[in-house]
Amino acid sequence: MISLKTYKYRLVSLRHTMSGTKKSTLPDALHWADQMAQRIIREKGDKNLYVVASGITPSGTVHIGNFREIITTDIVARALVRAGKKVRFIYSWDDYDVFRKVPANMPKQDLLKTYLRKPIVDTPDPFECGHESYARHHEEEIEEGIKQVGIEPKFLYQADKYRDCEYAKDIAFAMQKRREIATILNKHRKEPLPLDWTPASVFCAECGRDTTRIVTYDGKWNVTYACECGFEETFDIRKKGIIKLKWRADWPMRWNAEKVDFEPGGKDHSTVGGSFDTGKEIVKLWGWTAPTYLMYDFISIKGRGGKISSSEGTVITLRDVLEVYEPAMVRWLFAGTRPGAEFAIAFDADVIKNYEDFDRCERVYFGEEKVRNDKELANQNRIYELSCVHDVPKRLPLQPSFRHLCNILQYNDMDIDKTIGFYKRQLRDKRDRNRFEVRAHCAKNWLEKYAPDDFKFKLNKSVPASVKEKLSSAQKKALHDIAHALVTKDDWSDEALHEEFYVILRNNKLETKEFFKAAYQVLCSADRGPKLAAFVLEIKERAIELFSKV
Repeated sequence: MISLKTYKYRLVSLRHTMSGTKKSTLPDALHWADQMAQRIIREKGDKNLYVVASGITPSGTVHIGNFREIITTDIVARALVRAGKKVRFIYSWDDYDVFRKVPANMPKQDLLKTYLRKPIVDTPDPFECGHESYARHHEEEIEEGIKQVGIEPKFLYQADKYRDCEYAKDIAFAMQKRREIATILNKHRKEPLPLDWTPASVFCAECGRDTTRIVTYDGKWNVTYACECGFEETFDIRKKGIIKLKWRADWPMRWNAEKVDFEPGGKDHSTVGGSFDTGKEIVKLWGWTAPTYLMYDFISIKGRGGKISSSEGTVITLRDVLEVYEPAMVRWLFAGTRPGAEFAIAFDADVIKNYEDFDRCERVYFGEEKVRNDKELANQNRIYELSCVHDVPKRLPLQPSFRHLCNILQYNDMDIDKTIGFYKRQLRDKRDRNRFEVRAHCAKNWLEKYAPDDFKFKLNKSVPASVKEKLSSAQKKALHDIAHALVTKDDWSDEALHEEFYVILRNNKLETKEFFKAAYQVLCSADRGPKLAAFVLEIKERAIELFSKV
């Protein structure tokens, strides 16, 4: 049997590095993250500190597809830590990018349109919830959300860096190398860039928009620009932070500035001639090399299909996913899937299967369930380690069945406190209670927002008169027979009781549909519901009472 070490994971900033980290031989690289860690070490050499990076423009809701980049970086960082390395994880908010389009799901569309072509950081928060800007509203939501799944990078705010003129030397360098940069970009363009093209753009000091053109550059620090609004000026880029590099130059510039060793990117950045392809050539002008790169694929939502798009307003966020999946399961969905594989996050009945599969992975880790071979054991163990939000538990946590939990919640009219009472004897400690409360809230959210009708019910407290009137004598007799069977025998299994139903319906000369419809109508005034045998056993006392009174 292959045993895998557990670890406590910490990321570090340059001001706060991990202490006492021991160098170790690299573990067997079965998991994609460990394979990537080995590749980073091989390509970048044995270093004291590895910088891993991620980032996005907060131009709209940061959706779960964007989150894939964040968690991919985090999982690779954990693999580096497991290999005995120190890691700095930086996350850049590109909030000095221009506001190009108002997403369809934003309020106050007319207000936001007046800020088009201005920096996102200068656009007001249309939600009026206390954030200082549109950018900050979206940034804070993801910053708080990723803490719940154990991700705490060092956040860098590019608007601050540009406005504080931190990149003045790099901007000057890019301007001086503008022909070389243009030559690299032109290799992948049908039409070459114009001769007066520059790798930087300016936000007008008068109107705040990027509707400007750079008129002259003196080769050192001074830039002259003219704006469509009629304003024109010359300024020193060391003293006035209104100039920023365009994306194709900005990304490689920051690889050099932050000494980035690893960064993933989406399919849109990973094509031939895409921004990574050109960036790895442009960064050489600074004397640096491109980070070890990993392309990640898109995510869809099961049952809906298509790429998630912030600009179109068709988004599912990390917050939405955490309403249905507990934090460790969110990590598990990504840790168990190679980044280059597209996958769909389920909000339909497959949520139940995902909980069952996660619980199985957890049982495998703690030796409570067997797998085919040592390779599969090692793989499941590694996925589970990377799924843990912080430390790996010392023993198997409580695993309330998600399906069963949904039924007990509805039996208790969605009251979580009453539902806790049903499981009280199983809650051994604070960890178990926390697991239970999180899972119970997820089950409640799923039932209220996403569950198919077959999974939802409201249990009757008594048999409605209207239901009783519609039942035939044969249906009533069959339900009495079920009540009698439940009273006279305690040790029914789901399978045995299901078989007994068919004996009872045959004895009473009932069609299958008539029998099950009668049972569901009496229990919850519906024609269908949860699997009847398991359902009846979960609510046994109530079922006996209702079936006896028809």
